Amino acid sequence: MPGLFTFFQAPLGARLLPRLFFSLVLLLGLLLHRDYGLSWDEPIDHLNGLVNAKYIARLFFPQLARQEATYDEIPDFENFSEHDHGVLFALPVAVLGRIFTHGNTREFYFLQHLLNYLTCTLGMWALYRIGLIRFKDWRWALLGSLLLLLSPRFFAESFYNSKDLIFMAFFTVAIYTLLRLLENPTISRALVHGLATAAAIDVRIMGLMVVVFTLGMLGLAAFARPISQKGRLAQVGGAYLLAASLFTVLGWPYLWANPWGNLVMAFQTMSHFRWEGPVLYWGQLMMSTELPWHYAPVWIFITTPLAYTMAFLGAVVALITGFSLRRLLTCPHYRYDVLFLGWAVGPIVAVVGLHSVLYDGWRHLYFLYPALLLLAVQGVRAGLAAVEQQRGWRPLAVVVASLGVAEMALTLTRMVQDHPFQNVYFSCLPGPVAEKLFDRDYWALSNRQGVEWLLAHDPSPRITLETNSANPIGFIYLILPRAESSRLSLGGASSRYFLTNYREYSQPYPAIVGREVYTIRASGAKILSIFQRY
Repeated sequence: MPGLFTFFQAPLGARLLPRLFFSLVLLLGLLLHRDYGLSWDEPIDHLNGLVNAKYIARLFFPQLARQEATYDEIPDFENFSEHDHGVLFALPVAVLGRIFTHGNTREFYFLQHLLNYLTCTLGMWALYRIGLIRFKDWRWALLGSLLLLLSPRFFAESFYNSKDLIFMAFFTVAIYTLLRLLENPTISRALVHGLATAAAIDVRIMGLMVVVFTLGMLGLAAFARPISQKGRLAQVGGAYLLAASLFTVLGWPYLWANPWGNLVMAFQTMSHFRWEGPVLYWGQLMMSTELPWHYAPVWIFITTPLAYTMAFLGAVVALITGFSLRRLLTCPHYRYDVLFLGWAVGPIVAVVGLHSVLYDGWRHLYFLYPALLLLAVQGVRAGLAAVEQQRGWRPLAVVVASLGVAEMALTLTRMVQDHPFQNVYFSCLPGPVAEKLFDRDYWALSNRQGVEWLLAHDPSPRITLETNSANPIGFIYLILPRAESSRLSLGGASSRYFLTNYREYSQPYPAIVGREVYTIRASGAKILSIFQRY
């Protein structure tokens, strides 16, 4: 043990272990990216990328664009309902898919899953760099990244959630460039931070929060500096705003025709999103437009490992009880913690204040999660500092730390056992309880495994299948091998099989539906069933 402890203290450990960690993270992506199914957002995101690619090609290379074989199949930009969504990720992925997969949709989505994961890994690396700036210790910084890796829902969704997880990654990168700017406020760093801010906005309009955070932090920094340096900070702020504005417009084709007007329209759409449908919450079906204010906090609590939540709450208590205006103005690290608190809580306040539509858990707020983890790490550090001052607390601290490590080990075990359905993880609810109270596989990821099982176990040349009404099974052809997909026929009540992912339905199906021949469970919760009709 002394040798291991010395290694963790040595410069060699500081260089080697983070590199080994991120090498392992990358290796996991390479090994696992073909295991996940097709979420029902991915086809529309891909189409959005293609629509924007067609729009750009029409503007700059009209004759060449019309030579594309699929030109007439792709909707025009002006008539596409999703054209106001950011495409900073979807657009280049669509282009890369056209180059490398040549119309093979199965291979395209596997490529997208890999690119999705690599982008999320970039966000994890940015989280590590933020930790280095805040904690000045690579071990605490790496703990934050480890907590993110051992967050089951985020791990699974990093492969296929091309909206929320990609936005979280770019938002985290933008916060990292903000901290670099605050450490050394130069024009060059302001330009880089403007680019990172624009990247976040061009994925999702909520990236505008980075602008608010940046101006607020620069304002607080100005109070702590002499008058001779305030003008310099103003120049840096101006350069940042200019860069963020220009890069935002450049990276979002929707803004090209009317930058300010379309930006306002996109913000209004985000504030009151146009989706209205039933959501299972505490065992009741509620409309997405009528969910209570506590919907997001409850989902955060039940899907985040308890140790992370408790450490985060401890940090929040320490921040609030230790608050002073003088400390805020003079202590950069304390300002960083306040920034993290605003990052973690601000989006929830904004959603509640704007009465924004939420559904499918708290995925629209995933981008606050890195801040929760940073404060959780700070909560652990604060707890250790308190134990050093009150040595009588050591036995209790050992028990609490042991419970935290045990939960991390249990979380890892559950991630391995539930693979590739970590997206149905509940931290504190047994599976049979969770399946009665909350939505489960709302992404419909399990459809792929269910249909593949059916194709493997029924040799019939034609297999007829019906699904529950809230299950977008029609997309399944895009990720099946072409030879196998030709055997599958999606039909109605006369179909031989019935498949359900239990969306909008929390009760067991009656025997009249048929004989249950296949079931998928994750952590004890039933997430898919196939019934063979009599």
